[in-house]
Formats: sequence, C-alpha cells, structure tokens
Amino acid sequence: MGLLTIGAFARAARLSPKALRLYDELGLLRPAAVDGESGYRFYDPAQLERARLIAWLRRLGMPLARIRQVCDLEPKAAAEQVADYWAQVMADTAVRERLATFLVDYLSGRGSAVEDAETMIGIRYAARSESGLVRTSNEDVAYAGARLLAVADGMRGPGGNLASVAAIDALKPLETKAVPAGDLLGALADAVGQADRAIQDITESAPSSEAVTTLTAMLWSGSQLALVHIGDTRAYLLRDGEIFQITHDHTYVQSLVDQGRLSEEEAVSHPQRSLLVRALTGMGGSQPDLSLHTAVAGDRYLLCSDGLSTVVAAEPLRGVLSGTGDPEQVIDELVRLAYDAGAPDNIACVVADVVTL
Repeated sequence: MGLLTIGAFARAARLSPKALRLYDELGLLRPAAVDGESGYRFYDPAQLERARLIAWLRRLGMPLARIRQVCDLEPKAAAEQVADYWAQVMADTAVRERLATFLVDYLSGRGSAVEDAETMIGIRYAARSESGLVRTSNEDVAYAGARLLAVADGMRGPGGNLASVAAIDALKPLETKAVPAGDLLGALADAVGQADRAIQDITESAPSSEAVTTLTAMLWSGSQLALVHIGDTRAYLLRDGEIFQITHDHTYVQSLVDQGRLSEEEAVSHPQRSLLVRALTGMGGSQPDLSLHTAVAGDRYLLCSDGLSTVVAAEPLRGVLSGTGDPEQVIDELVRLAYDAGAPDNIACVVADVVTL
C-alpha cells in the first residue's frame, strides 16, 4: 500500500488533520513524506498504530509531553507508564472527592472552615528569580504582593518563558479584586483557567515551541488563604519551628513514591525526577490541586521552583526559614545555599511572613 494523504490518514486514524499537524509540529508523529512544493503531508499506513495510540492517550487526558515519552517506549514499559498515569489520575480524583465532601458539608452547615470575621493580619513579603550557574535563560517567574504570592517554572525555551509569564499575569488581577474569604478557591480556580487559555494562545501562535509551565500560588483574604498548585514548584509552611511541605509534586518519580515502588532516598537521585505528569499546557486537561488554609501570625511561607528544592534539603530549608531575618534576607540566604550546591537550575523564591496588623 502506498502513502496516504493527510486527509485519508486522518480518517483511518480517527483524528483530525488539524491534530495531525499539531502532532507533527510537536514531534509526536512526523509524516513519512512532505511535498517540497506544496508542503502537503503524506503518511505511511504503518504509522496508524502510533496515531491511534496517541488518540487513545489523549482521550485518557494524558499531557502531550508525556504521550511523546510513552510512544517512544517498548510496549511493556509503555504499559507501566499508562498504569502509573492512571493511578495518579485516581489519586487526584480522590483529592477532588475530599474537596467536594468538604464543600457539601460547608454549604449544608455541617462545616465551618471560613471565619465569620477577618482576623487583622497581613504579610511581609519578598520575591526573586535568579539564573542557575549553568543556564543561559531563565523561565522561572516569582511574584509577591499584599494578597497574592506566586511562582511559575516554564519549560526551557522561549515557549516556557512565555507560559510562566502568562500564568502569573493571569493571576495578578486578583491582587486588587475584592474577593471574600468564602470565594477564594473559586476566584483562584477561574484565574488558573484564564492562565491555561493564555498558554493555549501562545501554543497556537508559535506551535514549534512547547508552552508549558508549573504554577504554585496563594491568594489571601483575612486569615484565610487559598492555595493552587500544579507541577513541581512547591509551597512550604514554617510554623512553631517545624517545616511542612503543603504541596504534592506532580512528577513521575513522586507517583512511584506514592505507590511504594520507590523510596524517598531513591527519588532524590532518580534520572527522571523532573518528569512532570501534570502542568499547565494550554490543553485544558490537567487539573491543579486547590486547598484552603488558615494563616496564623508568626507563620512563614516559602514558594519555590525545583531549582531550590532539588538541591537544598528540608533541614537546611528549615534552618534558614527559622532565622530572624526579614523575607528579603531569607531569600538571600536561600539563593546562596542553591549556588553553594551548584545551582544547576534556575531559582525562584517567594517568602512571606504572617504578621499582626
């Protein structure tokens, strides 16, 4: 059988020509031949199996970046990746189920997570993004304001830089928008949806660049704060001298740890520790984690990219965060620790102290 036109191949694979063009641009499914004059794409019938696999994985909601890796694996290894992805989906569904249960209880009067009167507290804050020692570009963005804290880490390259900036920019209007404590989660979720649509626009305008970013952000109202998180940027809380990681990494390696297939010690040096299973991609398929927290005067929060968390362990972090310096001085020390460890990646940090007004 000879080569198929893009239309015939699309019908056989039950994909649209538009999808095939996107998969070509992303390197997922290259045509077997391209006409030099017209630019028309032709496909080999032997490529139908890969095309159908891509379509099935998209129906599962798997991000394109991970689909590309699955398609390049041997069948057994690919099957393990699909199983791992679905286990993560089920875990995420359980998290959303708990959130739904909380909302049902709250709305029906059986819960009281939101205070009736705002506690008079505020935050002192600082934010910074620094280039790593071996990086020629910096796609990390850090932002801090009186009501909004955020860190985004874009995939390396111009598309990732545009994506991380777009994600933060989509959240910035919340800084001046009057959002009651009871609507923090909804407002933050809507803003993240706008961020994902902005990233989609970037992808469509420059399809050759991968516009992908992580995002971790906090929105405040009184003593209540809403936290949104997707990817491997992190949020930590220092309270009463103890440090708590209040986000959960959306990485392949973390999913192996969750399933008991890898220890925390093994995860630190795993070669795929930076492989994301969830991020903002502009495709609308990845859902971020959303949670509501109550801040207490004396709390200190750290938001950071993996350029800090992968080279500075929890105990040194706790030591720096427990210091008496202001947020700017704390960031100075955190960046110094990252540089002392070689700073192989860019570093973005936000530090905020909760204070009584």
